[in-house]
Amino acid sequence: MTDKKDDKPDTKNPLEAYVVNDPEKMAYNLARTVEQLGKAAAAWVEPREKGEKVDKPSEPVADMVKTLSKVSQYWMEDPQRALEAQTSLLTSYFELWTHSINKMANKEEEEDAFTTRKDRRFSDPDWQNQPFFEVLRNAYWVTSDWAERLVAQTEGLDDHTKHKAEFYVRQILQALSPTNFALTNPEIYKETVATNGENLVRGMHNLAEDIAAGKGDLKVKQVDSTPFKLGENIAVSPGKVIAQSDVCQIIQYEPTTEKVLKTPLLICPPWINKFYILDLNEKKSFIRWVVEQGHTVFVISWVNPTEEHSKLDWTDYAKLGIDFALDTIEKATGEKQANAIGYCVGGTLLTATLALHAQKGDKRIKSATFFTTQVDFTHAGDLKVFADQEHIDTLEEDMKATGYLEGSKMAAAFNMLRAADLIWPYVVNNYLKGKDPMPFDLLHWNSDSTRMSAANHSFYLRNCYLENNLSQGRMVLDDKAVNVSDIEIPVMHIAAKEDHIAPPESVYLGCSFFSGPTEYVMSGSGHIAGIVNPPAAGKYQYWTGDRGKQNFEQWKATATETPGSWWPHWHEWVPNGDKDDVKARKPGGTKLKPIENAPGSYVSATIK
Repeated sequence: MTDKKDDKPDTKNPLEAYVVNDPEKMAYNLARTVEQLGKAAAAWVEPREKGEKVDKPSEPVADMVKTLSKVSQYWMEDPQRALEAQTSLLTSYFELWTHSINKMANKEEEEDAFTTRKDRRFSDPDWQNQPFFEVLRNAYWVTSDWAERLVAQTEGLDDHTKHKAEFYVRQILQALSPTNFALTNPEIYKETVATNGENLVRGMHNLAEDIAAGKGDLKVKQVDSTPFKLGENIAVSPGKVIAQSDVCQIIQYEPTTEKVLKTPLLICPPWINKFYILDLNEKKSFIRWVVEQGHTVFVISWVNPTEEHSKLDWTDYAKLGIDFALDTIEKATGEKQANAIGYCVGGTLLTATLALHAQKGDKRIKSATFFTTQVDFTHAGDLKVFADQEHIDTLEEDMKATGYLEGSKMAAAFNMLRAADLIWPYVVNNYLKGKDPMPFDLLHWNSDSTRMSAANHSFYLRNCYLENNLSQGRMVLDDKAVNVSDIEIPVMHIAAKEDHIAPPESVYLGCSFFSGPTEYVMSGSGHIAGIVNPPAAGKYQYWTGDRGKQNFEQWKATATETPGSWWPHWHEWVPNGDKDDVKARKPGGTKLKPIENAPGSYVSATIK
């Protein structure tokens, strides 16, 4: 028999979810929300009243206004041009109006830009089913497209100014998305009604906590980091710190095979983040995987700088970092040569060091692999927005007070590059939904930011982003102008297809400056996932092919795609025909006494 209740049509009014059933409780919780908002304001004011924080005129805002005013000037100085821009927007609004009227009249329509467009911010069904929210969403899309088109069609701007204008408009549009406000997001609106405003109370409480954690600045919490303990459930590959200098510790990892490749492997990670991105957990660890393939692995763990490191620049990091690591490897293994890997800016430092080695006849590095590394910064992506003369001058002035750049400042810049993924979803989750973020090892690492010593960071911004000195043979290390063309050892560049920090086109261009055998590989995904992609996961793909005299687009068109991780491909390449095996080596060998267990105390130093 059929249950009669199942035969009844569902007569529930979909608008009931928007009706407040307990106005008294809603009013009470709105009052509590205001109270929590007051606490957030107090957390912002307190360090300023105590003189612990002094706000300076907002340089980014001033630069944004100045940049966008140039776009406005172009469109307003010609009445005909301004009329065409206004007409374009009005025409789009008329199309939106026609689409909405037809839908409300239940007229069947062919698929159009509104029905086929994919945007995960608008995943709640009511963005499609409720006329008010659908019109709001579509109006946002229309206006966003129009604003981006205005910038793209603006003539007379130099490339850097146009790049900044595109970046600033994108930031504004992402901030103004209706998904970021309680009254214009159906999901938040329904949540507020269902909980009688409890979500907003919790959200403002979270806001107050995040401002307090940022010592007067909003530090949006992306992850619950409480479950993660270095050396316990993250960065757990067994090894020992066998040496340390003023700028780094050198970790040697315990072998897991009876025999190992004769040539050791040195990994030079970026100092902008901590090295354990390559050792997140047993399943994701590149370090563990290469140890299992028979490599004797050494890793540089950079210090988290304090005022005493303020004057250390790239020459110091090359000598006290890479050269110190090579000396340590020889003491620990007896080997005079090593294969090397450099990740991101660690790879850029490795490139400069190799060029210096070439001048000196230093042949300790046998081959080099570069993970998402830029050598030429012509196509360096959105980070160039923060690296013009005016920005760098201001940054250098700020760093004089402490001798370093606060890790939170660099983290904020990186988050802005992907604000739609790394800022606004957490604003909605934490402050509007009133939920706590989830534990996630990758985001825990991302939030574990490091400082940058003043001299080192200034050298990096000026020589790489501002002046592009490395690829042009103008960068000076140890009082010598270094030239990438002097590097004749075999190198492999691993780029990532969706990388927003080291775009694949930029990495590709950098390959052309090396004189030795140079291979270019492009992985799927982005700056992190494109690198941290273990074979067992079976994710993504990679592309290989002969570069020849092709430009990047031509190379892409002819490259061979291979499913899965590029790690095995690299492992076949890196020995360079050297298949000699030796007995597995214990950390430190006979000459160096281990100082402490991996991951070491330098990486454990947190920023308070």
